[in-house]
Amino acid sequence: MAWLLLSVALGWVAYALVGRRWRVEPRLEAPVAGRWGRVVAIVPARNEALELPATLPLLFRQTYTDFRVVLVDDHSTDGTAKVAQQLAEEYGAQERFHLVQPPPLPSGWMGKVWAQRAGYEEAARLGAAWVWLTDADIRHEPDVLERLLSTAERHGRDFVSVMARLRTDTLAEKLLIPAFTYFFAMLYSFHRIGNDRCPDAGAAGGCMLVRRELLERAGGLEVIRDAVIDDVALARACKRAGGRLWLGYHPGVQSTRGYGSVQAVADMVARSAYTQLGYNPLLLGACVLGLFLVFVWPMSALLFARSAARWWGAVAFLAMVRTYMPLVRYLGCAWPWALTLPVAAALYLWMTVLSAWRYYRGTRTRWKGREYRAA
Repeated sequence: MAWLLLSVALGWVAYALVGRRWRVEPRLEAPVAGRWGRVVAIVPARNEALELPATLPLLFRQTYTDFRVVLVDDHSTDGTAKVAQQLAEEYGAQERFHLVQPPPLPSGWMGKVWAQRAGYEEAARLGAAWVWLTDADIRHEPDVLERLLSTAERHGRDFVSVMARLRTDTLAEKLLIPAFTYFFAMLYSFHRIGNDRCPDAGAAGGCMLVRRELLERAGGLEVIRDAVIDDVALARACKRAGGRLWLGYHPGVQSTRGYGSVQAVADMVARSAYTQLGYNPLLLGACVLGLFLVFVWPMSALLFARSAARWWGAVAFLAMVRTYMPLVRYLGCAWPWALTLPVAAALYLWMTVLSAWRYYRGTRTRWKGREYRAA
């Protein structure tokens, strides 16, 4: 076991010294003046009346001129459509704003993707050259769209996505949200996604700018109609169709969604964790073992082991913290929160098991009050 712990420690040291996944990069380029054709933002909104006043006005204030906003009211019961229309009038954005209400959700479709499809049909009618898929709980600073387009032009990309800066206000968020982004970047290497010779693909659903021609070539939103992790599924479909992807960070893309407790984060993670593993119990076991050995065991050895094992545990823990600290600071947390990564990993281990347990109890996923049954 000591040799295994040594291997884990050496792996962490190598990751800290030569890895790039833990760095908060790449970042969106500075905006430059240009004309890239019409951009249409598609915002699926289901019972988002409380979030829209903090997010929709910033879409209306985007500095790129040839721009429209399509809000898809996905059968809301809280007055979402009325709030959106009032905001459009208040900010003088009636010409930029279009409200769509999709037909009832058909069998075989995920609710969010079905809403996006209704918005996409409207975007096509408006003559969109680019489609900007975003969420009702994402705030975009006024120059974000120009930054997305500038990044696409400078790097020759036709699919540009940004990992939103998630909230870290509550204790549960400080403990778990940086780890969520950290694990996402470990699973989906931003630099490999941007490598056209590499098959890796990924995206962050809160901010995805896609050339419409690429989306058509990939088969449209129909190809991901039943996808739980719809953003990654869309990125994979687009890369298979020859799309050139870019995924990175920008502090001006911020989530307003709050998670006030560990259980709230667990519900969010459990919605898709077992899907990520392909509903495979062998992969579930490997994931649980891997999380324990790589993240939890070094901390346990540091605290409870003796002699050499304690030293190797310390080396692994320090390297782990080194790779975690930049993201902790980027998300606005004090540096000591970087010391809690093993605790967060243990909780994510439990959330992954919870996701599998719910699946075998009959629930594939839950989203916005809808439950999708497992096969």
